[in-house]
Amino acid sequence: MSILSVDVGSSRCKAAIVNAGGGLLAVRAAGYPTHHPRPGFAELDSETLVGVIGSLCRELCAQITEPAEAVCFSSHGETFLPVDRHGRPLCPAILNTDTRAIAEAEWCEQQLGRQKLFSLTGQICHAMYPVPKLLWLRRNAQEIFNAARRFLGVTDYLLFRLGLEPLIDYSHAARFFALDLHARAWSPDVLELVKLAPSSLSTPVQAGTIAGRLKGSAAAFLGVPEGVPVVVGGHDQVISALGMGVTNPREAAGSLGTYECVLVVSDEPHLNEAAQRASLNSYPHAIAGKYVTIAYFPAGIMMNWFHQLVYGTSEIESGAHLYSLEEEAPETPTGLLVTPHLIGSCNPEFDSSAKGAIAGLTPDSNRGHLYRGILEGIASEFALMTECLESAGCAFDRIHISGGGAKSRLGVALRAAFANKPLHVMQTEEAVCLGGAILASVAAGIHADISTATAAMVREPKRICPDPLLREQYCKQLQDYRTFRSTQIQRHPQQAQHQHTGEPH
Repeated sequence: MSILSVDVGSSRCKAAIVNAGGGLLAVRAAGYPTHHPRPGFAELDSETLVGVIGSLCRELCAQITEPAEAVCFSSHGETFLPVDRHGRPLCPAILNTDTRAIAEAEWCEQQLGRQKLFSLTGQICHAMYPVPKLLWLRRNAQEIFNAARRFLGVTDYLLFRLGLEPLIDYSHAARFFALDLHARAWSPDVLELVKLAPSSLSTPVQAGTIAGRLKGSAAAFLGVPEGVPVVVGGHDQVISALGMGVTNPREAAGSLGTYECVLVVSDEPHLNEAAQRASLNSYPHAIAGKYVTIAYFPAGIMMNWFHQLVYGTSEIESGAHLYSLEEEAPETPTGLLVTPHLIGSCNPEFDSSAKGAIAGLTPDSNRGHLYRGILEGIASEFALMTECLESAGCAFDRIHISGGGAKSRLGVALRAAFANKPLHVMQTEEAVCLGGAILASVAAGIHADISTATAAMVREPKRICPDPLLREQYCKQLQDYRTFRSTQIQRHPQQAQHQHTGEPH
């Protein structure tokens, strides 16, 4: 048995062939360029995107002896496409990092109110979401808005291109900033802001729903047999959590990538005052009846900057050069205070004016000190995310982690000590592809349910417990970091949130 699972990022796509035991039989990745036609604009050519996905899938499927029995698409959130009545894109895909709709996001919040929007959608209004951008199109590109028959997200657009009904799972629908969390349907109040009918958006469904079976040309495009079912995936953060086996309350997932996201599972969304104050996001899990709440911050961006500074290149996929610096790093706290906010801060302040900063340098500071200092700063932010979540009632006992940051032994040890939580390092870095395969395995009848599938497919090779001595060594430096951080960050709950350009993917 094998499943084709695809993880569509905003600048890069990964695809994997996964077997019933969770083994990755083959993995491929490829990127696609982002276009910036005007300041604040970020767009992606849909034909390039679809072409890259098709090529990756065909290459993978040509390598296996047993044909794939199911296909699942998951992706980052917020990116969308206006299409006409024939399904043709009317403009390039508008990416989540596009900031053209800052004023529209502010207007949306003024119309319905911050508290009402948060209690309705589980999120704080932000320019990255499609709803403010739809309003921007209606005001500034009426020919596109009026000609659009539908506005599709990444995964529902792919389904449509494959000749299937464009369904959108609840987690992706929530990232549109238009889903009523309680009704699990498009919110009339939010859609009225942009004068949009529910029929202009895809039908929200539970992740794991079979969208249909592939016919001849569509099957050939992916390199799979005709009649293979296509399963609706979800937002990469919830699918990654599923791929790490995080399915129940009191469990958390840590995705250590370009952005570090800490995600907690619950039976109800966290919509209390503390959650709103910390700008947390609550929305449906990929598992029926469950919710997730997330906090995040930019991390890998700082590591990428440092790698480019030291080695003259930003290619750190393997991490081989960068993580070799652990041998040069001092064995004790550096005393450096490094905030990783090269593109602004995220939770809880969302201050777009925040800058990355380094304090405490001496003539003896070398690249080993800087390397450890950056890891110390990232671990400090990681601990802050766990505190934001716990302050809102998102209790958890351990964190399952995956992603490029998990390659650093020192970085993992510092995160565990600073957050005072055991970290369960997962075997696979491709947690999104594995999570999609878990969903598809249940939908295709390979496994009976999610619990059975995760037990069979998720592997956890090691557990890192908090080192009390390490935590004690950093007691003063952690306090100094919090004080230093507060001098670098302003808290403007509305303006700063709207201006921030990043997102969790």
